[in-house]
Amino acid sequence: MKRARRINIFFFIFASVLAVLYAFPFVMVLLNSVKDKREVRNEPLAWPTEWRWDNFAEAIDRMDYWQALGNSLIITVLSVGAIIITSSMLAYYLARSKTKFSSVTFLVLVASMIVPFQALMIPFVGLFGDRGLGLPGNQFTIAFFYVGFGVALSTFLYHGFITNIPYELDEAAGIDGASPLRTFRSIIFPMLGPVTATVAIINALWIWNDFLLPSVVLLDNEQKTIPLRTFVFYGNYTSDYGLAMAGLVISILPIVIFYFVMQRQIIAGISAGAVK
Repeated sequence: MKRARRINIFFFIFASVLAVLYAFPFVMVLLNSVKDKREVRNEPLAWPTEWRWDNFAEAIDRMDYWQALGNSLIITVLSVGAIIITSSMLAYYLARSKTKFSSVTFLVLVASMIVPFQALMIPFVGLFGDRGLGLPGNQFTIAFFYVGFGVALSTFLYHGFITNIPYELDEAAGIDGASPLRTFRSIIFPMLGPVTATVAIINALWIWNDFLLPSVVLLDNEQKTIPLRTFVFYGNYTSDYGLAMAGLVISILPIVIFYFVMQRQIIAGISAGAVK
């Protein structure tokens, strides 16, 4: 009993130390975002002597923050919505179709997850850029690309969940005259709530924070997302550390809020997947 208590105390202390180490950089960014640049240089670890809240207003103005936020929202919503629809329907077909074609297709999807985008970037840009198909560099084009790169993992997650749903539900719906599409839309998809939340959160975090793909597709300054605007802003105002830190804070704030709002859903999705 005493040994178990000592182990629990040890893990509590270890977890507390890790939490402090992880939180320390974020706390420093928050504190320095409300300081003058001279105070940041002289006392980066000290408490602010004067709270410079106007750093945030200035950073929002110089970053064109609201335009970048709108671009990121449009791209993320379009991409995540399309990924959920396409991957869930594909996973339903692959899980219910017992053919060699479906098995091979699923294996190809799983194998494609190990190929990094960096290995495909040069031929990808050559194929879809100005010298290739000449697709426009806008939100709809990059959303189309995100669907292509994100459908494999999402299909894998949906497939594992759907295979544990009894096939008798499909047979009962077919007896009542429902088509496969109607069966999926009215019966199967409502049961995929936990895994859908997991897929939405994983892809939203990835797409919102992605830098590489938008940097090679979104060449127009008015189309740039928050990571691209933050990169340019931080490069221009590195000498003004307080202003640069304020720009970093407002750039990560939306996705942090989204994660804390949706964390219960992703934990429920992981737990449901483990039970399945």
